[in-house]
Amino acid sequence: MTASPVLGRDDGPVRILTVDRPDKLNALNRQTLEALDAAFAAAATDDGVRAVVLTGSGAKAFVAGADIAEMNALTAIQAREFSALGQRLMRRIERMPKPVIAMVNGYALGGGLELAMACHLRVAADTARLGQPEVNLGLIPGFGGTQRLLRLAGRAAALELCLLGTPVDAARALQLGLVNRVVPAAELEAETLALATQLAAAAPLALRGILDAVLLGGECGLEEALQFETAQFALLFASEDMREGTAAFLGKRKPQFRNR
Repeated sequence: MTASPVLGRDDGPVRILTVDRPDKLNALNRQTLEALDAAFAAAATDDGVRAVVLTGSGAKAFVAGADIAEMNALTAIQAREFSALGQRLMRRIERMPKPVIAMVNGYALGGGLELAMACHLRVAADTARLGQPEVNLGLIPGFGGTQRLLRLAGRAAALELCLLGTPVDAARALQLGLVNRVVPAAELEAETLALATQLAAAAPLALRGILDAVLLGGECGLEEALQFETAQFALLFASEDMREGTAAFLGKRKPQFRNR
């Protein structure tokens, strides 16, 4: 039986998923995309998981891109299916009901950057490099890179990274808004897990409401998005967690959220 290219372990309420193809710099082939999809589906429905951290094995790469050897043999029809598979995974991650943090420990190129951008937050080592180099292969990003770059960093940055195909360092990525934080490589895991633990302790229903309001609202017109926010806001008043949170604040104590 072939070992899974995605490893999973729990650190309390935090599920840590690791793409484990270090000999290929964690490149995304079909098997890896399918394994990631299954891993995120499982995390979404596991009540014991409150936050997810995604990273790559080894010191060199988060995910260095899609598997070029596999792509080189694809027909146009197969390439369309491969792109659709990748986009389904990215959409699943983006629409996770729990916060997902990309722990970018090295190269995040092509499909790797697309994978990181699908996560809700990104923490990068100061040694990381990020980019969309598909143009150098005679291709364009196929897992949502053009659109998420546009939405995260704006048109100028999206065109610069996609047209030139030149990776940027972590400091430049932070400046562009591609990552939320840059930390020394030696502190990356500790800093990322601390952030994930903080999120895992927050009110789960409120976190989900925020994710829905920001991500779905961002795809609507302003008026519709504001109405959606109001609906989410009001819905939380029916939750025990909202009553617990406000009572804890008034009682000057730490809230105990129960995801209900």
